[in-house]
Amino acid sequence: MQKIKRETFLKMGAFTLMTPLFNGFLMQQLFAKDKKHFFDGSDLHKRFIEANDRQVTGLLESINTINQNFSRKIGYDFNALASAYVSPDSIYFHSNLIVPRLEILTGVLMQFQTADGTVNIANLESPPDTAFLVELLTGGAGILIKDNALELAEVNKNIKTFLIKAGNALIIGGVHTPNHRWVISAALARLHALYPNPKYVKRIEEWLSEGLFIDKDGHYPERSSIYSVVENTAFVAMGRLLNKPSLFSAVRKNLEMSWYYMEPNGDMVTTDSRRQDQYLLKTIVPYYFLYRYMAIQDRNAHFAAICTLIESMPGFEKEVLEKGLFHLLEDSFLQNELPASSTLPVTYEKFFETSKLLRIRRGKLSATFFGGVDWPLVIASGQSNSPNFFSYRNGNAILKYMRLSSGFFSMGYFYSDGLKKEGNKYILHKKLEIPYYQPLPREKQKKNGDYALTPSIDKRFWNKMDFSNRPVSNVKTMDTTISFVETSSGIELDFLITGMVGIPITIELCFLEGGKLTGVTDAGNGNSFLENGIGKYEFGGDTILFGSGVVTHKNITALEGENYSTHFGSLRTDGMHVFITGTTPFNHKLTFS
Repeated sequence: MQKIKRETFLKMGAFTLMTPLFNGFLMQQLFAKDKKHFFDGSDLHKRFIEANDRQVTGLLESINTINQNFSRKIGYDFNALASAYVSPDSIYFHSNLIVPRLEILTGVLMQFQTADGTVNIANLESPPDTAFLVELLTGGAGILIKDNALELAEVNKNIKTFLIKAGNALIIGGVHTPNHRWVISAALARLHALYPNPKYVKRIEEWLSEGLFIDKDGHYPERSSIYSVVENTAFVAMGRLLNKPSLFSAVRKNLEMSWYYMEPNGDMVTTDSRRQDQYLLKTIVPYYFLYRYMAIQDRNAHFAAICTLIESMPGFEKEVLEKGLFHLLEDSFLQNELPASSTLPVTYEKFFETSKLLRIRRGKLSATFFGGVDWPLVIASGQSNSPNFFSYRNGNAILKYMRLSSGFFSMGYFYSDGLKKEGNKYILHKKLEIPYYQPLPREKQKKNGDYALTPSIDKRFWNKMDFSNRPVSNVKTMDTTISFVETSSGIELDFLITGMVGIPITIELCFLEGGKLTGVTDAGNGNSFLENGIGKYEFGGDTILFGSGVVTHKNITALEGENYSTHFGSLRTDGMHVFITGTTPFNHKLTFS
């Protein structure tokens, strides 16, 4: 299908007076005198319209009746088309090109909806995944209902059929994770706003009666930047649609905390997450509409400043402008002017007690120190298990993480028993004790040798040995302390590892790929050793100096430990890996500047 471009549109002759596009232009002029928000006609408004139009131009070609894929993206596509159709400033305003595509999408939705009203996206016949889709579709459905064009009759009928059937599933469906409760509740609140039903509200109250947990620092249970956006979005929806402004208090608290988790370039610290993003790169950009809503709601100058900052970030185009016009059309409150902005703090030291994470920022310099994994340590969704205990940035120069591993009975990476402050220092500590096992007491013995399958005391392995009832002996120890202190020139880390003598220690530094390393010895495959002195990492005109180096061995494989090696897993990531090695007793200082 031929793309319709703005420049082509402007060049159209008298014939175009009869086209839907030009009729849309005439409607735009009629609507111009009825503008109610500062947002109309603003530069930001134009950016949203133009980005959405670019999306729609592509969708007009890609949406067809053959091989239409079914995923959550269909909700974004539906909303993009709907937003263009109802927007007087769009080149597709009331265009007859839009309605057939909307009809195709509603047909696909109904085709892939199961008998019970759910859909199969990430999980099978999943109420939560259905709710995620409903959250999106109710936005587009709402603005089409308000537009009330006769040409939309079939679309409105079909989307209502799909949504009502989905709603029937959501009022009885279950969940898997904490945020799923609120996604379902928000979807029901949005359905209730379109098609009122007391059953929707009753189910919401059932979920809310469980209680909304947010800790004193501002974390939701999953401590995840991904799911904080999900939960905040849900609480804002319920708060505004069900007249429950008390739900906004959790949103405020999480948004206040989230600023301190943001790196100078917008990346979010995810080290303490309990979900998949503890190993992923996420940014603050998806928080935009949340900060905007609460900035306007509370006249919050700090949140307004964060909105303005996000608008200047590279990801704003793709994550917000291309996907988000329907938010502004659905809820005109978001079109209100932001309050005057405050100056954002760029110098702070913030210790999050509940997740044992320290954030320090000094302008474009920032550091993170972490000791809050969940014990007992289990490699599973819902558990914080990242071995990344330190990261450091100087502008474009980024140390993605530091890890510590040892050859102590294949225990793998170091994980701290928390993070505490002593004077001006922050301390990570863990003492490992590895026993050997004695014969079972006579009263616990079985003649057939059929003992319970249990984990070893150190949790490295399982066997039918009934370990918990066995005396132990020959206990070997390794005691690790890592202290962190800020100095006038940067950050200083002190390593003290004692206990069993002769244990190989490996410190792993992973720098952002694409930079330049000097002062190190290349070992191939993206690995280097800092054998002595100071190393230098450069990226984009910024540098990190680190050291001093030492190398007493070159054991840099299978660093993850028994749990991973048994299952052939790896925590190796992309990046430029530099290794510093030693042998216990190990006492070494590393500085970063």
